[in-house]
Amino acid sequence: MLDLAQYSTTTLAAAFAACAVVIAVFGSKMAGYADVIADRTGLGEALIGSVLLGAGTSIAGIVTSTSTAASGAADLSVSNALGGIVAQTMFLALADLFYKRVNLEHAGVSAVNLGQATVLIVLVALPVMAWAAPPITLWSVNLLSPVLIAVYLIGLHNAHRIHQEPMWLPKQTDDTQEDEAGEDDKSESLAMLFALFGGLVLIVGSAGYVVGETGLALSGRLGLSESLVGSLGTATVTSLPELVTTIAAVRRGAPQLAIGGIVGGNMFDSLFVAASDFAYRDGSIYHAISDATVFWMGLVIVMTAVLLLGLLRRQREGPGKIGWESVTLIGLWAIGAGLQIYRG
Repeated sequence: MLDLAQYSTTTLAAAFAACAVVIAVFGSKMAGYADVIADRTGLGEALIGSVLLGAGTSIAGIVTSTSTAASGAADLSVSNALGGIVAQTMFLALADLFYKRVNLEHAGVSAVNLGQATVLIVLVALPVMAWAAPPITLWSVNLLSPVLIAVYLIGLHNAHRIHQEPMWLPKQTDDTQEDEAGEDDKSESLAMLFALFGGLVLIVGSAGYVVGETGLALSGRLGLSESLVGSLGTATVTSLPELVTTIAAVRRGAPQLAIGGIVGGNMFDSLFVAASDFAYRDGSIYHAISDATVFWMGLVIVMTAVLLLGLLRRQREGPGKIGWESVTLIGLWAIGAGLQIYRG
């Protein structure tokens, strides 16, 4: 654990901002590698986006959540996870602005992304149930935490089966963007691509640890609630790779990778709660969080449902050439942020 008491508030804020830049810059490089790996392995943009890109760009967030949970900051830890999911879902609406051809959800729909979004709703609803249930623990770990991990793994297996043997396919239109292999000069081996991707994960993860520690210190110095700092501070910073990589994937003409990266990353981010429960040593973390953090769980479920409806409806154009679901997602994020700031 870093000893930050000796540093001034200005120094802590500067370190927080510097790590935000590191996370954004190095995290953004992951999209290019993930796209090439998707083409080389033949696993598809949606699946690679949900597993490799989603988990890779989320490394800063999980380090932040687990390190702050180990420090006893339950609210900051869990709100960091949920605030990240909310922000990343909203990032899809921002990426929609950069996809000029048609509504992003129309072009990038896939059966895998629909399945992943459905599993995500289950993964976030389960912690709400744990919060409302008696605090049954084993070695200070709530019994639901291993269940969350199992549901995530089942969801990944389900996504692979959907990719391998789809029982239905989205209707193809002139604006549907196929998951096709792009140009690849093959100057780097697949092993080297994975090694480079892993190196970026280490850099971003280290920066995520510093973000968590400085965020916790700033929370105490400035008198801000852990829920506020986690849901809007550390969550936004650790989610910057998702914003940059999503826009980069859209500009590369890979909308399925963009949507899969967000939805799959959100699935992985839901595991932050389980990981935080393992790191939190004062009992069930689900019973140590505030109502404000539980509110973010509900907001995640609502925003994911809106995204899922958008993928099913596949509106071609809406206001400003983005879909109504994108407008709704931005509005929901703004309302949630406003209420969180109002509560302090």
